[in-house]
Amino acid sequence: HVSVGGLGDSFYEYLLKAWLMSDKTDEEGKKMYYDALQAIETNLMRKSSGGLTYIAEWKVGLLEHKMGHLTCFAGGMIALGADGAPSDKTGHQMEQAAEIARTCHESYARTALKLGPEAFRFDGGVEAIATRQNEKYFILRPEVIETYMYMWRFTHDPKYREWGWEAVQALEQHCKVEGGYSGVRDVYAPTPNHDDVQQSFYLAETLKYLYLLFSDDDHLPFEHWVFNTEAHPLPVIRKDKTDRPNDVE
Repeated sequence: HVSVGGLGDSFYEYLLKAWLMSDKTDEEGKKMYYDALQAIETNLMRKSSGGLTYIAEWKVGLLEHKMGHLTCFAGGMIALGADGAPSDKTGHQMEQAAEIARTCHESYARTALKLGPEAFRFDGGVEAIATRQNEKYFILRPEVIETYMYMWRFTHDPKYREWGWEAVQALEQHCKVEGGYSGVRDVYAPTPNHDDVQQSFYLAETLKYLYLLFSDDDHLPFEHWVFNTEAHPLPVIRKDKTDRPNDVE
């Protein structure tokens, strides 16, 4: 089973972030990341008949045309790494990142609650829609918001803040309960059925990425900080150790 989603996502992310956190001195991490990204594009990345780019999964020799919510982080990852790619590939990678962001937004827009399912499919005549009951739930995951944040930082296209605000409104309307926020069991049902669980990553990641999406770019700037897979900011290790972000002191 090959996936850019659960059980594999952090590996790809950390190849890139090891290079960035080393102040771009970890050449092995850099090469492994761009080699992996090329393999993802060749073997897993596909475009639907409706023009939506998605990252499928590989199971026992067959391509499964399913994209998990967890995989939606890849739009932000690809955008983050585009600047370090060969100059003839930078624009292409930014286009890929934007296309993945659009696909993940569509997975939200095509639900009754305007919140994304755990996984969505591109087969059987459907696109960006969950077709199995055990994939229709939403547990306050951050990956789509994460990609919006990175895309906003790199493009300043206002649609990413607009999409983020749509998510805020849906969270407030459908997930807010007494004492916190709850996941919902079926995003296609017009009335939310809460699971009564507030996941820890909702505070650590989802809300943090929303905050950064609507903050100025100089708040935790990418040239000084790298976010780990749980959105904790770690300082870039400067070669000369003199150019440190003020927030570290």
